[in-house]
Amino acid sequence: MDVLVNVSHGLGVALQPVNLLYCFIGVFIGTLVGVLPGIGPISAMSLLLPVTLSGTPESGIIMMAGIYYGSMYGGSTTSILVNIPGEAASVVTCLDGHQMAKQGRAGPALGISALGSFIAGTFSLIALMLIAPSLASVAVAFGPAEYFSLMVLGLVVLTFLTQGSMAKALLMACIGVVLGLIGLDSINAMPRLTFGRLELIDGIGLVPVVMGLFGVAEVLINIEQVIKRDVISAKISHLLPSKADWKASAGPMGRGTILGFFLGILPGGGAVVASFGSYALEKRLSKTPERFGKGAIEGVAGPEAANNAAAGGAFIPLLTLGIPPNVVMALLLGAFVIHGLQPGPLLITQNPGLFWGIIASMYIGNVMLLILNLPLIGMWVQLLKLPYNVLFPMILLFTIVGVYCSSNNVFDVYVMVGFGVIGYLMRKFGYEPAPLVLAFVLGPLMENNLRKSLILSQGDLMTFVQRPISAVCLAVAAILLIAPLLPALRKKRELVALDEGA
Repeated sequence: MDVLVNVSHGLGVALQPVNLLYCFIGVFIGTLVGVLPGIGPISAMSLLLPVTLSGTPESGIIMMAGIYYGSMYGGSTTSILVNIPGEAASVVTCLDGHQMAKQGRAGPALGISALGSFIAGTFSLIALMLIAPSLASVAVAFGPAEYFSLMVLGLVVLTFLTQGSMAKALLMACIGVVLGLIGLDSINAMPRLTFGRLELIDGIGLVPVVMGLFGVAEVLINIEQVIKRDVISAKISHLLPSKADWKASAGPMGRGTILGFFLGILPGGGAVVASFGSYALEKRLSKTPERFGKGAIEGVAGPEAANNAAAGGAFIPLLTLGIPPNVVMALLLGAFVIHGLQPGPLLITQNPGLFWGIIASMYIGNVMLLILNLPLIGMWVQLLKLPYNVLFPMILLFTIVGVYCSSNNVFDVYVMVGFGVIGYLMRKFGYEPAPLVLAFVLGPLMENNLRKSLILSQGDLMTFVQRPISAVCLAVAAILLIAPLLPALRKKRELVALDEGA
């Protein structure tokens, strides 16, 4: 009964006209950035982070969440019709989705993608609603040592799963931690790494960093690439899958939903790993694996369900522990912090309207997405023809205006441009920006929990291994750090990285 009362309370928040409007804006923009190749949810959320300052915390977080799970829906449209993934989690959908479109079955491919996403999204929200309060009550017992070790584990897992060199990923994480420490010391209020610049007293802002690394750098990278777009021109019909399609898709959808949800919870997991994992699982279980890559509807249903379930699962560690499992959740954590809120075990009791309002808005957003993705498919097809020489200058304009409006400080615009160039060079030389951003967000939190732990233990480092949860997290992190040195484990990691970056 408590759950029903809480959900009704959340619906009361989510159904307020302003929150409904922000929810619609979020899912609409999410679908749009999913459809348009070369932008992605991280870039879009970076661009729109300043917008959250103009409204209430509820409306801002609801919009940001809508962009994330909305992009999971929109990415499949581009993958199926153009064979270009709108965002990374839809890479696998290209393999069978575009082949179905070539065979004249674009309608069923789009239909099963949207309906599978809706079913998986609904399941993940129900699971989030049931698991989060219980996990939050357990997390109240966590001390600074446990939080520090969990954050260390999250960073190590992300670097382990990052495409390319793990040494480079670890280097980016270390740089992110150092950047996060710029400004006033949180305990003795002494300036650190400011080099006498008054603009750095408050530290480097999250908005210019992420807008530079993902917005500006993304544009610079895409400008030098020739993206060939072969849009399916045939009329799209029969969006509702047939009985045979449903029969073939039911199992993959169910397995993809469960797999994606649990992979979404894990630090460093997320929608990309979930979609590749689901595709590999379905191909292994299939009696006719040779059909995969040639238009098998199971190759669309499973991964699309998995990436949407992972999007819902990723909210659990953020809302209950205050720890983002991936970069997108790190941006959401930044939105919470900008509004003076701290997600974690106390969020449910101290701010129940916000917590349950976010969950209820995700129910409403999933219904909105189903409407946006099926009847309006023709509109999204037309948007795919938008020339990049119009799109990219508009993105740059939005980044400059957004950064300046967030702080009314020209220095932040220079910071954004600087990180844009750095982000471009990082990608050219094989350095991933994701570990840097997650470490930048987690760095100050890690430092605070480390110092609190040492103060409470009177400087005894053994406190981190004497507490069971902390010891387990550090042990797993150590194993992952050692893994690349062992030939067998290094080979497995390289296969995961290749799959994720394919």
